[in-house]
Amino acid sequence: MPIYEFKCKECGHEFELIMRASANKDEVTCPKCHAKNTERLMSAFSAGTSSSGGFSASSSCGGGAFT
Repeated sequence: MPIYEFKCKECGHEFELIMRASANKDEVTCPKCHAKNTERLMSAFSAGTSSSGGFSASSSCGGGAFT
């Protein structure tokens, strides 16, 4: 099941919930103040890379010729 991030519009508390994709996200209750006035946030994700010969996001071409 995916993890969704929410923010309470009443108290400003940000929290995460694990819920089914088909669940009604409009009925989410804030765990801090119990208000139902919440909004779903856009989640950022990161991808890690291996330092042992794998792809590196910081690598660049040196400008040399391909052989």
